[in-house]
Amino acid sequence: MIYLDHNATTPVKPEVAALMSRALSELPGNPSSVHAAGRLARDAIERARAAIARSVGALPEEIVFVSSGTDGDNQAVRGLAAGAAARGRKHIISSRVEHPAVRESVQWLANAGHPVTWLPVSKDGHIDPATLAGALRDDTGLVTLSLANHEIGNVYPVAELAALARAGGALVHTDAVQALGKVPVSFRELGVDAGTFSAHKVGGPKGVAAVFIRRGLDLPPLLAGGHQERERHPGTENVPGIVGFSSAVVDAVARQSSEANRLLALRLTLEDRIRAIPGARLNGASDPLCRVAGTTSVSFAGAPGQLVVIALDLEGICVSTGAACTSGSLQPSPVLRALGFSDAEAAEGVRMSLGWTTRAEDIDALTDVLPKIVARVRTATRTDLHAMGSENLLSAQRGIA
Repeated sequence: MIYLDHNATTPVKPEVAALMSRALSELPGNPSSVHAAGRLARDAIERARAAIARSVGALPEEIVFVSSGTDGDNQAVRGLAAGAAARGRKHIISSRVEHPAVRESVQWLANAGHPVTWLPVSKDGHIDPATLAGALRDDTGLVTLSLANHEIGNVYPVAELAALARAGGALVHTDAVQALGKVPVSFRELGVDAGTFSAHKVGGPKGVAAVFIRRGLDLPPLLAGGHQERERHPGTENVPGIVGFSSAVVDAVARQSSEANRLLALRLTLEDRIRAIPGARLNGASDPLCRVAGTTSVSFAGAPGQLVVIALDLEGICVSTGAACTSGSLQPSPVLRALGFSDAEAAEGVRMSLGWTTRAEDIDALTDVLPKIVARVRTATRTDLHAMGSENLLSAQRGIA
């Protein structure tokens, strides 16, 4: 199997799995217990917290462990919005290219009475800081914009955006889940009030993530029932997961520069070969350095993305159409729709995301079969469209998939 869906999740690194196995057997205590076994578990958590904090430009007390990036985004977005609203600032600014965890949290707040401004993006997914400056209002309480996009890979100027927002009196959250380990991440240097990142995007386990919450900021918990994480996220901590999380983060940050260079070379080879396929369109920033090194989003005109993904899977190659959190949905990509594509065009998107397991031979294998698969899907789609008469391409995708 060739795995090219690292943006959905990364395989766990062997050294991380080994540490977690030891933690499972050697740290049986509840970290909230006062006996020796509990103290050992607590010590392991706090050492992991300190190591993670050093790696992301934060203080240990600013790191809150949660269960996932979605959990962390909800905690941060809703918590910051509540705090800002208490000061009379209910207006929220975000964009339509955010991860569903952010986008839908903001929509939930909009339904609850918060006025929301959705920033427009350019055809290549760029957010102009001048657009944010023009959207800020006297009652703007929260700006939430990702550091790197989960689907097209664009890297955003969050430090500049955060400075504009905070100068206007707003709090700032960034989803850094797809950025950590791919670009330098220092929450202190970014100047944000909160940031989210996750273990399973950097070679760590699923089921554990963290929120950076700036010291001195009061963020109410979403859950009730315990005093863990300084009463900011109740529930017994995932001790082996946190130990593995720490190892994965430290390693990913240490290797970030060299790994980015390696993956960029592979991605450029991939994209050069994709351009040779008739009707191929690369999505996102045209400058390859303005996207994280391992992410390629491509559309093949006349070839529904779901069908390309399925056909590649039958060849033993794993890619996706977009966020794993929307897997199973036959709706066109909201990110590509935000870039101005029609429903049919947005339904043609395919995401290929490289990571620590990717080698040159994986790119060779993908590009050997990809032109034939695209041609086959196009032929099948045209045949079905002809048989269906007036049905459009999106309807054909839904029916076939």
